[in-house]
Amino acid sequence: MGALPKRKVSRHRRGNRRQHLALTAPTLVTCPQCGNLMRAHIVCQACGTYKGRQVITVADKTAGNR
Repeated sequence: MGALPKRKVSRHRRGNRRQHLALTAPTLVTCPQCGNLMRAHIVCQACGTYKGRQVITVADKTAGNR
């Protein structure tokens, strides 16, 4: 038989233990090339550039839709 708690853990104490589990919104910065919002240190999904260099080619979004 494993260890069992002697007393009930209150909602306040339980919440204090779980404080660091809250989700945070990602930090967004503006792309210097196109001006769209993007995550920091990630390739821009709108124009495909990273640190001023073209890394990926981005297809036109309207061309793929039917």
